[in-house]
Amino acid sequence: MADITEPDGRTSGTGGKSEKKTRHSKSDRASGGKGLHRRRFLGGMAGVGLGAVAGAGGAFSLLAEAGRNKASAATGTATLTVPDLLEGTTSGDTTTFTLEAKTGTAEVLSGVTSDTMGYNQSFLGPTMKWTSGDTVLLNITNSLGEDTTVHFHGAHVPAKMDGGPQVAFADGTTWSPTFTVKDDAKTLWYHPHALGTTAKQAVHGLAGMIIVEDDSTASSDLPSTYGTDDIPLIFQSLATDSSGDLKYNLTGYLSSGLSFPLLLNGTNVDDTTLTFTATKTRTRFRCLNASPSDIITIQRSDGGTLNQIATDQGYLTAATEVTSIRLVAGARAEFVLDLSDAVTLQAVVTTGWVRGGSGTYDVLAITASGSDTPDDLPSSLNTIDRYDTSDFTARTITLGQSGTTMTINGSAGTSMSSMAMISTTLGAKEIWTIKNNTQLEHSFHLHDVPYQLISVNGEDPTGVDLGWFDTYEVVGGGSIEIAMEFTDFSDDTYMYMLHCHLLQHEDEGMMASLMVTES
Repeated sequence: MADITEPDGRTSGTGGKSEKKTRHSKSDRASGGKGLHRRRFLGGMAGVGLGAVAGAGGAFSLLAEAGRNKASAATGTATLTVPDLLEGTTSGDTTTFTLEAKTGTAEVLSGVTSDTMGYNQSFLGPTMKWTSGDTVLLNITNSLGEDTTVHFHGAHVPAKMDGGPQVAFADGTTWSPTFTVKDDAKTLWYHPHALGTTAKQAVHGLAGMIIVEDDSTASSDLPSTYGTDDIPLIFQSLATDSSGDLKYNLTGYLSSGLSFPLLLNGTNVDDTTLTFTATKTRTRFRCLNASPSDIITIQRSDGGTLNQIATDQGYLTAATEVTSIRLVAGARAEFVLDLSDAVTLQAVVTTGWVRGGSGTYDVLAITASGSDTPDDLPSSLNTIDRYDTSDFTARTITLGQSGTTMTINGSAGTSMSSMAMISTTLGAKEIWTIKNNTQLEHSFHLHDVPYQLISVNGEDPTGVDLGWFDTYEVVGGGSIEIAMEFTDFSDDTYMYMLHCHLLQHEDEGMMASLMVTES
């Protein structure tokens, strides 16, 4: 298979890690060990079809090359850090949250200090809890020394409050969006979204989780005590040189002597397996891939199953047993474990861009100490009415490239005036074909409303792919069809975004605007 050609004209090569011993589970060894990563990728394409896999072409070459970088064996343990829960102040019907985007330092590469960014702290940010139907106000101060925005990824909010590049605010100023929470229970996150600086700021640590709660029966029947039986897992596969300088663009990623550490909740897990003692028998985990580009697959080291309960945009119709959960950059998922014995969670990292992380990591050793006996999982979590798209408006969104520039529908979205604009109306129902005309991996994210998958590389979705999404993988040469309905919000000035959530591709122009106006 020929090497893939990257935007700068080079062929993809291996990353900067030296060849080290990978720690494999029994299931890894049973499948041949060394070839794990490429097979995991192909396995993650279950239901896609061989024709689509062949159509991905050189993308597999890139991933196979990445698979040569091995994770080192764990040499220590540390306790999982659970991000602080940000307490809001409630006055009347409004709950106010206060955030400050600031600079700091942290260890990304073990034993090395890096210059970083965070919300209310040096790296990453606290978790916010929103309640469906409530009004929230966020006072967000910029202390970065440069412009920023804060995007509420996956939230259904007015365009003016969405945190896109139109509302970038300067150093020393405070942005105060306010809105009613219209989302049902789900896992969202927040991160920067200014033009040309999203990768830089997110890579340096500007990211945090948002939990939306509601009063549904499913929510009351599932674990929900934050930090006890409801646990956030924020994964970041980053790039750094030996001095701790974090890389975020093409020049940085192609420099020599790089390491690609994997972090979980801000802690490097290259050589450390984090520990968590589950005091409840049933524990819920909310997974976020906050990496700029790499793909994270979560699995058990013993090959056992996970009960997945949610995708990006909320509950599945029922808990679904899966052996792994594959998350492209920006995606989320939730699962529960009923713990009678110890379980170790692994993360399989696959390069999503020109270079990146690779390997299988034992990231979290869970000790079972609960003495309670939970009820059976609810037989039904959610009702998802599948769209009949026969009368939906059809569009084609084409992901392309020209040299080092990335495009949507032929336009590079490096400025608001240069990007392609999609215009629709309030109440419109649409079906989009997202066509990847490159041989590169893309992660397609739509602001404003959730979407259903209608087809993935020509095949009908099955299993967890019948849930709701806002971020989904589009392999090189492949395509997805998605359907959505534009509800609640319209504006003739402020726009939403649609883009690749490989942050480097976004900064290189793979972003378009979406204007929703009154019908």
